[in-house]
Amino acid sequence: LRYPAVCAVRGRTESEKCQYVIHGGKTPNNELSDKIYVMSIVCKPSKKITFKCTEKELVGDVPEARYGHTINTVHSRGKSMSVIFGGRSYIPVGQRTTEKWNSVVDCMPHVFLVDFEFGCCTSYILPELQDGLSFHVSIARNDTIYILGGHSLENNIRPPNLYRLKIDLPLGSPSVSCTILPGGISVSSALVTQTGDKEFVMVGGY
Repeated sequence: LRYPAVCAVRGRTESEKCQYVIHGGKTPNNELSDKIYVMSIVCKPSKKITFKCTEKELVGDVPEARYGHTINTVHSRGKSMSVIFGGRSYIPVGQRTTEKWNSVVDCMPHVFLVDFEFGCCTSYILPELQDGLSFHVSIARNDTIYILGGHSLENNIRPPNLYRLKIDLPLGSPSVSCTILPGGISVSSALVTQTGDKEFVMVGGY
């Protein structure tokens, strides 16, 4: 897969192993994938390290095939969920022509909450997220995700937006809220990594 979204899922204790969630992307045949995989490291008695990759089947509001999106993991009230946002997809089959068969469009700005324990997915529509975004950066800290920059294909702009998504996971239905913060940057296709509990570094991009 090319352009997949990847995030690390770390356990609550040091003894729990780290897993990686992989979603979407393009195949070598220029097709888009909607598959979700969970990859983990397996240590064998011979001390040889191998990778185990399992495809996860989801029910509910399953996100369509896409690329240029992000996936993060949030932790709230002792529970964890993954969040998928943004990206691009091919135009619907009913709207395709020979000339525009592989034309791409922005995905709808829906926020997908994925529960891997029960294999279910729910989408949320938030009034603060009006435009589809691709190749933005996102970082997660506890129950909060920050989304910065990105490119809007429909408007051909890189809006300097900074969003804060807060995910609350009570015993009942999850709660998802969004706040637009000041201090955004007009950037896309950058890389971001965490260097401390409250520090992140972003490099490159357009």
